[in-house]
Amino acid sequence: MASEDVKRSESAAVSTIVKMAEEAKLATEGVKAPSLGFLSICKSLFAGGVAGGVSRTAVAPLERMKILLQVQNPHSIKYNGTVQGLKYIWRTEGLRGLFKGNGTNCARIIPNSAVKFFSYERASEGILYMYRRQTGNENAQLTPLLRLGAGATAGIIAMSATYPMDMVRGRLTVQTANSPYQYRGITHALVTVLRQEGPRALYRGWVPSVIGVVPYVGLNFAVYESLKDWLIKDNPFGLAENSELGIVTRLSCGAVAGTLGQTVAYPLDVIRRRMQMVGWKDASSVVTGGGGSKASLEYTGMVDAFRKTVRHEGFGALYKGLVPNSVKVVPSIAIAFVTYEMVKDVLGVEFRISD
Repeated sequence: MASEDVKRSESAAVSTIVKMAEEAKLATEGVKAPSLGFLSICKSLFAGGVAGGVSRTAVAPLERMKILLQVQNPHSIKYNGTVQGLKYIWRTEGLRGLFKGNGTNCARIIPNSAVKFFSYERASEGILYMYRRQTGNENAQLTPLLRLGAGATAGIIAMSATYPMDMVRGRLTVQTANSPYQYRGITHALVTVLRQEGPRALYRGWVPSVIGVVPYVGLNFAVYESLKDWLIKDNPFGLAENSELGIVTRLSCGAVAGTLGQTVAYPLDVIRRRMQMVGWKDASSVVTGGGGSKASLEYTGMVDAFRKTVRHEGFGALYKGLVPNSVKVVPSIAIAFVTYEMVKDVLGVEFRISD
């Protein structure tokens, strides 16, 4: 009897020790998991930021030319087209003029791109989880429409978080060496706008931006991923090798996605830029070189801006600057997507936007 009691005690002691060891292991894993999750988040944000900075710097001259064409007064034309405009800037302002506002642009686009890509991944995970629960199919994948929704969500979050920087960047990009009032930099511009026009001015044009970002960013992600999935699964042109696409093919997917997205959303981008100039007392002189009427820059809201633009300049004014923007968007979006995936590969992050 005594011997059996001892055996039972030994067995109970061993079980207790094993159980404690298992609990300790689980506890250790539980501590490490948040750290690994935090590191993965940082890598994702870093990859998105690098993608945004590289892609925008590559097309900075075209970005400035687009904005100048969008906001110049129709009664005092200084820039007659992309090539002429770039030559004019080179002649009057030099190389620095072509990249004017790029520092501010990168200061805005780096966090914007980081938040956008990260938000898309999280939104995709959430939408896919709800979709699988609704359909009861644990193997279901995102449809193009669901990807559009995830992309739109990511675009709204990223744009709203960095909109004041976009507003200031637009003004820094538009001003020239002959501007009657010079913003000396990002901080000076932010402080000046806040002091002279109030905090609401930093979000002027936000509504058309929200409306425009839905088709723009949504289509970018939806078209890019859908094209990649189609090329990998069906491999119609023999471009996929071992379920992977080459850099040139991925760049082409990004170019198609960017072209479709910006064409749909471009009129709203024009209205947003014009509304951002409202309240800037020297805006008329900046965009017209001293001529023209400031009245064309006075809008009471998005609808009023649309109505006045079409009435005074015609429907084509909603697509002013589309040519340099198209030339800019094709490489910019393509470079952003591919750079993002390549940086994440280098950093060893397994989850990518198409997974």
